[in-house]
Amino acid sequence: MSGEDAMERLAFVLAHLWMVRNFLKHAEEIEDDEEMLDVHRMIFDFIRATEPAAQAKDAKEYLHRIRGKLPKLRKAAEYLAENWRRVSSHTNFEMASLSLTGAVRQIDETLATVCDGP
Repeated sequence: MSGEDAMERLAFVLAHLWMVRNFLKHAEEIEDDEEMLDVHRMIFDFIRATEPAAQAKDAKEYLHRIRGKLPKLRKAAEYLAENWRRVSSHTNFEMASLSLTGAVRQIDETLATVCDGP
């Protein structure tokens, strides 16, 4: 897959991540839990890091930023997966965790198909 195709595909994944971020940001259950708040902050940082490259339609820089931030996003997904029950047993938290984990998997899969050549 070309870098441009990957950038287009990842835009949908990032839109999904934004919705997970929005849920977590406004969840009263975590408003005093700094470690949980760091999850939505990491998602925000991940997405915002890609914006200049996305606006410039610079696939190479976009993918570079995605690759650079992905380890931190993965760590946030793992944290949420391990800790969401601690703050609430509500299905919304379970689904947010599954969504974040799934998004990281989709990013990995997309990056694995990118042809870096001309």
